[in-house]
Amino acid sequence: MRVRSDQLEGSLSRSLLPIYLISGDEPLQLGEAADAVRQVAKAEGYSDRLVMDHGTGFNWDELAAISAEMSLFSERRVIDLRLSSAKIGTDGSKALAAYAERPSEDDLLLITCPKLEKAQQNAKWVKAIEKIGVLVQVWPVEAAQLPRWIDQRLQSRGLKPEREVASMLAERVEGNLLAAAQEVEKLLLLNGPGSITIEQMLSAVADSARFDVYGLVDAALQGNLTRVMRMIEGLRGEGLAAPVVLWALAREIRMLSSMRFAIDSGEPLERVMANHRVWDKRKSLVKKGLKRFPLKRWQRLLQQCGQADRLIKGQERGDPWLSLISIASQMAGAKPLAN
Repeated sequence: MRVRSDQLEGSLSRSLLPIYLISGDEPLQLGEAADAVRQVAKAEGYSDRLVMDHGTGFNWDELAAISAEMSLFSERRVIDLRLSSAKIGTDGSKALAAYAERPSEDDLLLITCPKLEKAQQNAKWVKAIEKIGVLVQVWPVEAAQLPRWIDQRLQSRGLKPEREVASMLAERVEGNLLAAAQEVEKLLLLNGPGSITIEQMLSAVADSARFDVYGLVDAALQGNLTRVMRMIEGLRGEGLAAPVVLWALAREIRMLSSMRFAIDSGEPLERVMANHRVWDKRKSLVKKGLKRFPLKRWQRLLQQCGQADRLIKGQERGDPWLSLISIASQMAGAKPLAN
């Protein structure tokens, strides 16, 4: 069966199944889900643990051999199989499907792996595991959901935040769940269980916001000028190289310019997005960007990217970061700066 990460605790409290497959690209939630399985297994008498790291040269025959071993004292154990990739090949697929057909009575198989793509979710080995075990898919916490996630975490640690505490903390640690979890633990350590005021939060929490160039591009397409300015200053403050920011902005502008040209030439929007491999999750953002400007405006922004490149290389005089700020803010809908 499949359960969400927030449903795992309830599932474990009802029964412990022979196989758990936990997949996702968010390390904090992935690790905590695996920890939850290990803790319940230990309480149920699985006193031993064997870690198997899947990587180059991994021999899948070892899984069958290990599961066939009989312990002298019949110790129950957790086989902790850590996949470096969800693409495990024919040997891996056969090995896990075979294990799922005849799981060891003395072992619990815990598998962690990066995000399973849609095709991989329908693989035989995944389906075989779902029949007798649990598939837990860990999804990133979106920005809009982060305050609620933080509030629930505060409450689970015995902290009672004042109104706006969770929202302000979310702004401080934007996109970084590990930083959020660490700040919650810091608040508990400094103040103990009970009420947490905004003043206590502000005095204890460092600005751990993780800004990235992809988030900057999405904020620009969203038209969120305030966030764009905050993020680009954050990237600059973190010491990120200007060429990396320019690469992300120019790449997106070039794509939007090409898409706008195709649409103006009569191609349907959905076909254009399919041809440019726009992810479903980003389609609404890309649509906003395409509607915001005509082709000529996107082409002018691309020309400004060329100027920013010359500033970075020292071929023209000026501050390249001011040029990057201008480009990003215009993408978000701001008027171009007067010459």
